Order: sequence, then structure tokens, then C-alpha cells
Amino acid sequence: MKKDSTFLSRVLLVLGDILAIVFSFFFAYYFRTHLDTRPYFFESDIASFILEIIFLVPVWIIILASLGLYSKNILARQSRSREISHLFVASIVGIMAIISFDFFGPSDLFPVRTVAIYSLVLCFCFLVLNRSVFRLIRDLRFRHGHGTLRAVVVGNNKNTDYLTDYISSTPESGYQLVGIVAARKFFPKDLLDKQYSSVKDALRYAKPDVIFQTDERQTEYVYQQSVNRHVIYYFVPSESALSSQLGELELVGNTPTLRVNATPLSGNSRYLKRFFDIILGSILFILALIPMLFVWLIVKLSDLRSPAIYSEYRLSQFNRKFKIYKFRSMKPRYSGMSPEEAFRKMGHPELIKKYRKNGDYLPNDPRITKIGHFIRKTSLDELPQLFNVIRGDISLVGPRALVPGELKTYGDRSLLLTVKSGLTGLAQVSGRRDISFEERRSLDIYYVKNWSLSLDFQILLKTVKTVFKHEGAK
Repeated sequence: MKKDSTFLSRVLLVLGDILAIVFSFFFAYYFRTHLDTRPYFFESDIASFILEIIFLVPVWIIILASLGLYSKNILARQSRSREISHLFVASIVGIMAIISFDFFGPSDLFPVRTVAIYSLVLCFCFLVLNRSVFRLIRDLRFRHGHGTLRAVVVGNNKNTDYLTDYISSTPESGYQLVGIVAARKFFPKDLLDKQYSSVKDALRYAKPDVIFQTDERQTEYVYQQSVNRHVIYYFVPSESALSSQLGELELVGNTPTLRVNATPLSGNSRYLKRFFDIILGSILFILALIPMLFVWLIVKLSDLRSPAIYSEYRLSQFNRKFKIYKFRSMKPRYSGMSPEEAFRKMGHPELIKKYRKNGDYLPNDPRITKIGHFIRKTSLDELPQLFNVIRGDISLVGPRALVPGELKTYGDRSLLLTVKSGLTGLAQVSGRRDISFEERRSLDIYYVKNWSLSLDFQILLKTVKTVFKHEGAK
């Protein structure tokens, strides 16, 4: 699945609005002091004026955001008049807020009131211009196939005809029609080459980023298939469903659709979580540098011929493979082997059943070194994964990173792989090795379905407590 580009688009829109606001005040001041022939009785200092305005720009951005001018729907073509009216209101409220600050503030921001009037007019014009340019660039990119999402429309409904016609004939919609799963009478005849006999075939061969379902037949099946393939799912609701609060309502052309997310961790939430991962992960990495150096030296000195840091492939979001890093706690001759392979190699196949029955744990696991037992018990072996967090392979909090061979054991693996794996998680702070494999899997699925930033903070606090008290650590 392609990364959702709407967040980045809105960030660029905010930056464009900031420049529009600053330039409007600059030109208003310049116009009054250089082009307006009327005399003025103040000392011109445009640099200080602009510097003060820059500090007040966040107030303006908050006003724009509160009027919904950074929402997804405001960027739709149909909402152009609404957007312009909101920009006009935001310009008036913004100027009034700055004039109020100027009146009650310690210094005179506006030397003469005409600068405020010029700023109001110019700010409104520049904000409209910024969004017009933004739309023009976005539409040009869409027309050339850049940033578009590959779409499949599913369903025997009149909305199939509208959606397929709209997407195929409107490149600037942001979608590229790659498949239709419907009876022929429900879509234009010139699109017969895009027809598929089943949802599975459409997913397999068309490789879509988005599914639009226009009828209510087998919605659970189609939704589950989209989750399995990590595809965005939209449902075109009936009138009764429109009044519900399920999903995120968006317009595609003139058709209202409901985006149904497999997890709350999507859209802006995903970027917010990544922001905290980078900030907090970097702080923890710096604090852990000295302890990591000591652990590295101890592990290295215990076996000079073997690397102190061990890496192996794991699975994270959207089934992506990545190398996870840990301090080596296992004897080199068993490194890279599955538990079954290692126990057979050492001549103790009977340990396989005992290991799995005990929740993937043995009290005196013969594969692990003496130092390995200590760094596992204290969770010091996990510290190099902070590098994985900063790099974006995993998150600080999330489900346990899956070994590729474990996929068949996880019935809900597709749901688990809709989010990034975590350095710690709900399962780890709920007993670590004291709970069964099935319980850990259920807790991971609960986390995916009920994610919130507050839940992440709770898990991080419990992780600190769990590590220091060695609760469930063995």
C-alpha cells in the first residue's frame, strides 16, 4: 500500500500559508512606506516589524485550522467556495487578533492603521493564491500519475457506474482506476478491460491501494480481504448509514464514502506516533549509550571471535522485512536457528515440546550464554533496538515483531501487520513470559484495534516498572 500523502500535502499547505501571511505583512508595510505617497510620522523598521509578525503567525495558523482549512475535505474541488469564505473570515479574525495584541501589548506593532488594512486585503489574496497554486501543482502531478492511488470499485450498484466513470475521466481526482468487480450493466462499456471476476483476482492482479465498495453484499469479506492486503477500504453508504458515526466520511466526486480503518492508528495519528518515536527514541538512545557500551564490551570480551550485536530478519508493518538488532545472548553455534533446529542439533528434541508448552521459554535454556541470561533478565539485550526505532523499522510501542516462520501460527497476522511492531508492547507489560502464546497474541490484537497515544504512554510507564522489578522476566 502506498503511504497516505494527505498529511504531507497538508504540511506543505501550512508552510505555504505561513509564507503567504508573512509576505502579506511585508508588502503591506513596504507599500505604506515606499509606494503610498501620503506622509508618515514614524521610523521605518521593516525587519523588526516582520520579526514580530513571525512570532504571531502560529495564532493565525490556529485560526485557519479551527475553521477546518486543513481538513481532507476542504481540499476537494467541490468545497472551493466554502474554502474562500472561510479564508476571508480567517483573515478578518486574524487581523483582529493581531490588532488586539498590538493594543494591549508592550509595543506598537502597527505604526499606522492603514498597514493593518493593507495586510488584511493582501493576506486574503495571498492565502487564496497559495491554495490555487497548491491545487494546480497537485492536479498536474495527478495528471502525470504521480501520487495517485490505484483504485478498484466493487459492487452491483448504480454508484459503481458513477465512481468508475468519475475516476477514469478525472485524473485530478487522485485515483487511477485499475479494476472493477461488478456486473457489466453497472459500469461503462469502455471499461470492460478492467473487469475482474472476483475481489481476490482484482487484489492479486490489479494490485490496488484502495477499494471502494458500493453495495452491502459480503462487506465483511471484502473488508477482510483489504485488511489482508493492507489496502485502504472505503464503503459507499446508504442513507441510513450516512447518519451513523462509523468511519471517516469523505467525498469522491459527489459520492459520500466511508473510510473504514482497520486500526485507529492511521492518518495523522500515524505521523504523531512517528514524531514521538523520533523524539523520545533519540533521547533514550543518548541516555543508553554508556550502558550499551558496557554491555557491548562484556559480551565481546566473553567471546572475542563472535559479534557482540546480533541481527535477524523480522516482519513489521505491511509484511515488510527488516533487520532487528540485539546484544548477542545466544551461543554462536545456535545463532540464526529456530528453537526446533537448535534443540535437535544439541540432541535434545524433547525440549521442543516443553519449550512451546511453556510459552516459548525454558528456565535453563541450553542455547543461552551465562551473560545472555543476565542481559535478557534485565532487558539490556533489547537496547540496540532503539536504533531500529529511530530509523523507523519499529515503534517504541507496538505488537511483538514476528519471525517470518511464525506467520502460520498467527490467525490474525494481517491485522497485526497493519501497524509497526514495537520495542515494548501490551503483551510484554502484561506478564512477559508468564502468559501463554495465545494470550500474547490476543493482547497484541487488542492493542491494534484500540490504539491511542495515552495507551502508548501507559505501556511505556509500565515497561519501566516491569524492567526494574523484573516482573515476568526470566
